[in-house]
Amino acid sequence: MSVSELYTKYTKVWIPDPDEVWRSGEIIKDYKEGDKSLHLKFEDDTICDYPVDLKTNQLPFLRNPDILVGENDLTALSYLHEPAVLHNLKVRFLESNHIYTYCGIVLVAINPYEQLPIYEQDVIYAYSGQNMGDMDPHIFAVAEEAYKQMARDEKNQSIIVSGESGAGKTVSAKYAMRFFASVGGSASETNIEEKVLASSPIMEAIGNAKTTRNDNSSRFGKYIQIGFDKRYHIIGANMRTYLLEKSRVVFQADDERNYHIFYQLCASASLPEFKDLALTCAEDFFYTSMGGDTTIDGVDDADDFDKTRHAFTLLGVKESHQMSIFKIIASILHLGNLEIQAERDGDSCSISKQDEHLNNFCRLLGVEHSQMEHWLCHRKLVTTAETYVKPMSVQQVVNARNALAKHIYAQLFNWIVEHINKALHTTVKQHSFIGVLDIYGFETFEVNSFEQFCINYANEKLQQQFNSHVFKLEQEEYMKEQIPWTLIDFYDNQPCIDLIEAKLGILDLLDEECKVPKGTDQNWAQKLYDRHSSSQHFQKPRMSNTSFIVVHFADKVEYQSDGFLEKNRDTVYEEQINILKASKVDHQNSAWIVSKPRTLQGQNVAIRGTNGAENYGAVSEFGKICIWEKADDIVITFDPKRAVQQLRACGVLETIRISAAGYPSRWSYHDFFNRYRVLMKQREISKNDKKLICKTLLENLIKDPDKFQFGRTKIFFRAGQVAYLEKLRADKFRAATIMIQKTVRGWLQRVKYRRMRNAAITIQRYTRGHLARRLADHLRKTRAAIIFQKQYRMLRILRAFQKIRNASITIQAFARGMFVRKIYHKILLEHKATIIQKRARAWLARKQFLRFKYAAVVIQCYFRRMKARQELKKLKIEARSAQHLKKLNIGMENKVVQLQRKIDDQNKEYRHLNEQLSAYSTDVEKLKKELEQYRQNRGDTNQLVNLKKEIESLRLELEKSHSERKIIEDTYDKEKDLLRKRVSDLEEENALLKQEKEELNNRILCQSEDEFAQTTVKENLLTKKELEEERSRYQNLVKEYSRLEQRYDNLRDEMTIIKQTPGHRRNPSNQSSLESDSNCPSVSTSEIGDTEDAIQQVEDVGLDKAAMDMTLFLKLQKRVRELEQERKKLQTQLEKKKSQVIETKNEMDSDRDTDLAYNSLKVKNFGMRDYFHAFGANNLLNGSNSLRGLLTFPHSLAIDLLPFFPVLLFPFSLPFISSKTEDWGYLNEDGELGLAYQGLKQVARLLEAQLQDQRREHEEEVETLKTQMETLRDEMEKQQQAFFQTLQLPPEAQVEFGIQQEITRLTNENLDLKELLEKLEKNEKKLKKQLKIYMKKVQDFEATQAAAQTERKRHELTRQVTVQRKEKDFQGMLEYYKEDEPLLIRNLITDLKPQTVSATVPCLPAYILYMCIRHADYINDDQKVHSLLTSTINGIKKVLKKHNDDFQMTSFWLANTCRLLHCLKQYSGDTGFMTQNTAKQNEHCLKNFDLTEYRQVLSDLSIQIYQQLFKIAEGMLQPMIVSAMLENESIQGLSGVKPMGYRNRSSSMVDGDNSYSLDAVIRQLNTFHSIMCDQGLDPEIIQQVFKQLFYMINAVTLNNLLLRKDVCSWSTGMQLRYNISQLEEWLRGKNLQQSGAAETVEPLIQAAQLLQLKKKTSEDAEAICSLCTSLSTQQIVKILNLYTPVNEFEERVTVAFIRNIQANLQERNDPPQLLLDYKYMFPVLFPFSPSSITMDSIHIPASLNLEFLNEV
Repeated sequence: MSVSELYTKYTKVWIPDPDEVWRSGEIIKDYKEGDKSLHLKFEDDTICDYPVDLKTNQLPFLRNPDILVGENDLTALSYLHEPAVLHNLKVRFLESNHIYTYCGIVLVAINPYEQLPIYEQDVIYAYSGQNMGDMDPHIFAVAEEAYKQMARDEKNQSIIVSGESGAGKTVSAKYAMRFFASVGGSASETNIEEKVLASSPIMEAIGNAKTTRNDNSSRFGKYIQIGFDKRYHIIGANMRTYLLEKSRVVFQADDERNYHIFYQLCASASLPEFKDLALTCAEDFFYTSMGGDTTIDGVDDADDFDKTRHAFTLLGVKESHQMSIFKIIASILHLGNLEIQAERDGDSCSISKQDEHLNNFCRLLGVEHSQMEHWLCHRKLVTTAETYVKPMSVQQVVNARNALAKHIYAQLFNWIVEHINKALHTTVKQHSFIGVLDIYGFETFEVNSFEQFCINYANEKLQQQFNSHVFKLEQEEYMKEQIPWTLIDFYDNQPCIDLIEAKLGILDLLDEECKVPKGTDQNWAQKLYDRHSSSQHFQKPRMSNTSFIVVHFADKVEYQSDGFLEKNRDTVYEEQINILKASKVDHQNSAWIVSKPRTLQGQNVAIRGTNGAENYGAVSEFGKICIWEKADDIVITFDPKRAVQQLRACGVLETIRISAAGYPSRWSYHDFFNRYRVLMKQREISKNDKKLICKTLLENLIKDPDKFQFGRTKIFFRAGQVAYLEKLRADKFRAATIMIQKTVRGWLQRVKYRRMRNAAITIQRYTRGHLARRLADHLRKTRAAIIFQKQYRMLRILRAFQKIRNASITIQAFARGMFVRKIYHKILLEHKATIIQKRARAWLARKQFLRFKYAAVVIQCYFRRMKARQELKKLKIEARSAQHLKKLNIGMENKVVQLQRKIDDQNKEYRHLNEQLSAYSTDVEKLKKELEQYRQNRGDTNQLVNLKKEIESLRLELEKSHSERKIIEDTYDKEKDLLRKRVSDLEEENALLKQEKEELNNRILCQSEDEFAQTTVKENLLTKKELEEERSRYQNLVKEYSRLEQRYDNLRDEMTIIKQTPGHRRNPSNQSSLESDSNCPSVSTSEIGDTEDAIQQVEDVGLDKAAMDMTLFLKLQKRVRELEQERKKLQTQLEKKKSQVIETKNEMDSDRDTDLAYNSLKVKNFGMRDYFHAFGANNLLNGSNSLRGLLTFPHSLAIDLLPFFPVLLFPFSLPFISSKTEDWGYLNEDGELGLAYQGLKQVARLLEAQLQDQRREHEEEVETLKTQMETLRDEMEKQQQAFFQTLQLPPEAQVEFGIQQEITRLTNENLDLKELLEKLEKNEKKLKKQLKIYMKKVQDFEATQAAAQTERKRHELTRQVTVQRKEKDFQGMLEYYKEDEPLLIRNLITDLKPQTVSATVPCLPAYILYMCIRHADYINDDQKVHSLLTSTINGIKKVLKKHNDDFQMTSFWLANTCRLLHCLKQYSGDTGFMTQNTAKQNEHCLKNFDLTEYRQVLSDLSIQIYQQLFKIAEGMLQPMIVSAMLENESIQGLSGVKPMGYRNRSSSMVDGDNSYSLDAVIRQLNTFHSIMCDQGLDPEIIQQVFKQLFYMINAVTLNNLLLRKDVCSWSTGMQLRYNISQLEEWLRGKNLQQSGAAETVEPLIQAAQLLQLKKKTSEDAEAICSLCTSLSTQQIVKILNLYTPVNEFEERVTVAFIRNIQANLQERNDPPQLLLDYKYMFPVLFPFSPSSITMDSIHIPASLNLEFLNEV
């Protein structure tokens, strides 16, 4: 195509602009070759002549047609260049609010700096399983593509997330990992995905910081490797970090912060566990206050710190390790605050030994203070001969300190990463993985240093691999389509990489200069100039000798060489490292500190490790590029300059250039035919081969064959060719439109002219007559008006003159008087003012003096009163607080013990003193005599009188205190009586109020019958709604139960497979017998259970709330006391047992007198013999009963009596064997008397032991009584102490204390009563259980007796063969034997196929089962009923589990289960279910058993089967929905296809046509309907099934519509409306219009109408708001944003119109979610549907093999 064909009138081009980068203009005059300028008109209607260079003939870039603007994929643009890419991103971001755009395999994201509702769980489910390109661009689509390729190709995948600071790299990486955690959740319960996501808060805390562009900027790169097993479930993860910005620890620019963890720790420094860290606020530390403001708006550092600690705990980091981490971080802060003092010589410095921060640093790290103080200011120089210790200057010390801080932090960072990797590590073998690389993008600032150089070098390596990967994918696409491949030249940045990393490159020279003893940055820069000045990627700035320029793939970057050597060395002196090695901190916690500092080579390895994901796995066919956009607080702006800079830096334009070098535009033959068939001729369209038609058309339209290629399934175009075809198509449409407009306008004008001519003639005739009549009337009225005017004007002028004259006279009189009065008043006021001023000034002076005086007095009074009130309040609080009482009671028990010991000591001293007193009594008498003589001599009696007075005063005070106590007790009694009286009064008032309330209620009920009817209707609606919600909740629980049951079965099967070796198995704990629980009640176990219940209650309520609950507190306190007493009792018992053991040993040693024992036992022997003779004689006739009585002896006694059991058993054997003789001498023939003697000896010992036990029990009872007395005595002493304390308190406090004591006493009594009540209730429950068990045993015994009788009768009848039976009518019952039950279940349920009973009565198995149940009810056999129903339910579950994907089988058993449920209701005997029964059917009702509980079980089973049925239908129908409802052309030729970009280009797509038509969906629905109808499923259930299916169709279609831009058009709305109408027609044809299915697709209908409505004016907005009531505001706005014109003549939806819609919909309270939950299930109902079939009319076919069933 020539230039004259492209640059024609109305064509739009792009012109460079200094502000907007690129500016759009429209050509207003055709351009011809040789013209010196282009005539352009810009969008603001300004006209410009753009000069054209005739030598280069460089014309401006052409703009894509408007139909291509806003594409999902940038490679779908016809013209691929920088302005087209920038404009497309701008339109999508500002007009459509889309932040994601594809660029081939790259996903471009623009950071909106606000939270968008596009990352919820429902969006993850919507993108899961979809091909990349089928939905709108999204980070989830990229993650799903990686996951699918990993699962399909079994290759490891990686996602690269790149961009500048603030672009949102970290957030995007987190969303990708969240997608993997949701889609590939771990199969076990280890919650690996939660741990993977939990590592983010930790890494953000230690690796993120605030910068000038981002409040949460990641200052390191990380590569997270998520591992999957063979089932592609997450099993573990691994993290690698790169390029940590260590310099930020010691330096931050203005308005920036250090890493978040420092500020979080400072914000939480007030916590008690962090007191040892000696931290204050962040402003007090040098390392955290360099950037200025230490806070971030909207960020709570303390709350973030709690999240960080929680994440540490979740990942398994111990509390001790966490404290070690926090200590190290705090030590870094203290290290930065060291005060370094320079000496006078300037070459040395020192640190004060009293430096608080140095002390804290050494204490936290456990290092020696003196050594650290010395080696911070000195360094060691080692030579070959000797070693020198050299002092350092202040700057050198600061550099060394900063290097040490950076080293410690870097090693801490690495240790935390290593620990996170340990927590995420798994022992399961990793099958594959997906890597997410989050690393800095290309950076360029005003001042670029070593950090920017490392980042840009890493991006060079990544870009090189990415370019080769894009090139490889393009080549694969061409090879797949069988297109001749020609080599495409793409930019290779290997020379730039060689400049940096090759031998004698920049890094090599840097390492060499670092090894030079006196190397400087200037020398290194000079070496770079000398070595690389000839390289095309290296330049020297003109105005600087210390900087250099590297030409990267993105841009030229000028680096300042200052600091390169120091940052590369990162020198940490060995002496400081040795001090850290000698740390006293635990070696396990501090091992990472003393690791060797990393050198330059280590950093290079870290940098070169990012040279592509081939080190970690195959890179997937996509990357993730983020572009930073400037956003104000309110208005989001698009910065074109920064956007272009990032497009270049991230390699997007290079990807575009690679695509543009080949065939970027690709169309399938079908889409090309539908789009451009308007350019074809009629005879060409008549051909059947679309491929041949497209070839013919292109050969006619595009003469250059190199501009297009025909592939196997697609047509490939060069850049610009699609735009040219669009131009031809638009010209064709424009010419046709002009022709149509010309014809229609001419016809309209002719019709209009004829109509106007006829109307004009008629109007003229009537108008002329009217004008003549109006003229005559006007002349008459004019003459009369002139006469009226003359008279009226004369009168009006006269009256006005008189009024003005009178007014002027009056005004003059009043004005003159007013002026005179004003002068007089002025003089008078001046005189009075002077007097007032004089008096006022004197009064003000006095007033001010008095005010100052009074103010001073008042201030003194208020201050003194405030101090007194504060003191009073403090004393009251202390007196009333529970804490005060706790303090008083602390250590009370210890004090009691101490006082007891003191009392014992005092008693001893008292005895000793008594002895001394008796000895000194005589001395005292002598002294008394001497004292009397001395008093007589001195006569001094004053002291005795004084002592007596003091005694009297003390006695008076004691009496006074007693009287006050009585007064207080009386007042307390009075107040108690008053309170009781007041309570009784209140109770009476309450009773009166209740009576009045009842009377008012009766009146209201009588007066408002109509209102009550309305309220009942409303309440009925509300209850119905609540019932629906409860039913749905219950069915969800049933669904969850069935899922858990299924999971349990699966686990059980797996366990049976795994555990093939036999071994011992424990019974489950829940299978313990009821008899053991009921027959062995234990008080101790109940008490322990009560305590455990209380503890569990405390745990449930929470520690804080439980502390406020006094009942719980007192209960636990009481239990603690009881346990303490029990412990003391057990201890005393243990001591006694030990003493008894010792005594018994002594007795055994001492008691050897066997003769005495023999004589005593001999006497006892005769007594026992008489007893046994009597026993034998009495029980001789009882036989086995006496044996039974003998065997009821205690087990221990029976063991003791074993030696003489022959003596006991012999008399009982006489009546059974023979009566040989009754001579008792026969007993001693075999020495039985010796045996009897030994036995009696043991019996005697046993009796003696029992006596000892009784004595021991008696002693224990005495001791318990003593302990009770002691406890009572202790309580009395405590009460006395409390009483004495109350006497010392003021009266108010005494009353309060007494009330508190009374409350505690009542609560203790209440608790005792509660415990007693609980014990009684437990005993009652146990007795009820025992009663039930015994009742059941009795029933079982009766049933067995009845069965034995029937069996006996049956045997008797079988013997009488000759008797003939009388034939009876069939009663609708089927009899079977118990052993035939498994055969019945197998033939009727397990092995039954629906085809076997297809020709019989529907639901025949259900009727057969009911007839079997009826017979078991008839014979009153509850075990048979229970067994049959249980086996039936289990059999149905087993069948459903086996055929979990068979719709026919599931529908068959749903119908039979529901029918069996209806039969149990219909024949239950309940009158509510028998209203439609016949008399014959009423005879078939159950007589003996109520099967209500089994009906509930069958109802739950029906719900499970219904849910499985819908799940199967959903799996079969869901893949068809999107293709049939949105993509298939039901109306041929309606949709004009437009370029779809990345759609259908996903490498994870499976070859083959997966498209479905609406007919396929309807056929599938017909299949479902016919199966359910044939199997006799209730019509109501069928309606609910299709209602649920139509809701799923609505939800899936609408969700796809909301996530796909290519289907949001007018033509799609028309197709969608037609498809819905076809579905509605199908519902009417199947008589399902009453099911509510049509109402479920109402949102889809409104969405289709929204796509078809006009979208321009405010009236259109109001119409949309009134129409789309079933769509939420977010859904309406989303569809309008996605709306895409298919033709050029359609207009886009403007931003103003969308804002108008949002303003109109503000009052709606819509749910926040955008997508519908397609997994939502309506609550299912099983309405009662009685059967008209009687049981005796049912015939059992022989094909069922049920010959063992006997008709009764």
